[in-house]
Amino acid sequence: MQMNPVKLTVDCALSNSLLALAGESALARLLSKANVRLLDLPLEAVTCIQHGLAASPDYPIAPIAAHADGLAVGDAYWLRADPVHLLLQRDSFSMSEPVPMPVTHDHAELMIATLNRHFSQDGMRFFTGRSGAWYVRLDKVPQIQTTLPCAAMDRNIYPCMPQGADASAWVSYLNEIQMLLHDHSANMQRESGHQPVINSVWFSGGGVMPQQPAEHDIDRFVAGSQFYLGLAQWSGVAVQAVPPLAELLQHTGGSLHVRLELPGQHLSDDMNFAVIYDALNAGGIRQLTLNLGCYEKTLVAALRPVDTYKFWRSSQPIGTYFKSDSLK
Repeated sequence: MQMNPVKLTVDCALSNSLLALAGESALARLLSKANVRLLDLPLEAVTCIQHGLAASPDYPIAPIAAHADGLAVGDAYWLRADPVHLLLQRDSFSMSEPVPMPVTHDHAELMIATLNRHFSQDGMRFFTGRSGAWYVRLDKVPQIQTTLPCAAMDRNIYPCMPQGADASAWVSYLNEIQMLLHDHSANMQRESGHQPVINSVWFSGGGVMPQQPAEHDIDRFVAGSQFYLGLAQWSGVAVQAVPPLAELLQHTGGSLHVRLELPGQHLSDDMNFAVIYDALNAGGIRQLTLNLGCYEKTLVAALRPVDTYKFWRSSQPIGTYFKSDSLK
């Protein structure tokens, strides 16, 4: 049975494949009808702000994700410690995608054990969650501000290193981590299997578990990442895995406002936006918000069913929307 029209918020971090989509794509057709604005904020930051989470100085992504990932966060300070592969450029280092790098359970356990032996005297303990994500718990609150990984990828990472009163100590920690991992047995095995080595970690999303959720009208999350699962738990909102999209939009379970986390890694993911466009055009979606992440920026697009009749608006390649002068 089809339910009443739903308000839908879609979050999608766009890969380079989707950024290169031409004007004939389903996503380009949606954006051509929308009211759009480009924010100088990464997608995770936008999501935090929309849920009333303030940066102080980081957005508290790590404790929220770690809690959903099966870790007892308590009132301690947590950071994500994503395993990454740094590339040496001519006079700098860059961080290659994806972040985090995939690591087998056995290799992760070996590396985490090495880090814990070395850093236990510094009040740091590393963990892996049920999902395989890496985190670090600290005995005291550090005076640093970190950079979300999406804002640091594929560029010189030096300006994105920890900032603040304790920055020098944390840069030293990163140097020590790189030395510990340089000739690690797990990395030797990765190299022999032609996999990129894990030669550093990336700290981000630090904080303690926030207390009182802010009021919002979202009553269902449809997502798979630990951060979104944690947001749902923290907000006391129902959550489900992402089903086939047509099925979701036909059976929203009586929800009034659904927040959907969509993959954006492959060209085939554009088909999801075709399903969304058809549902909006048919009146199954009464209000649509697209939050499209691209490294350190997020494009926010708002549409209602009537907007699909703006036939005079021509479609543009997706990449043009992430150039500030194209929105003027």
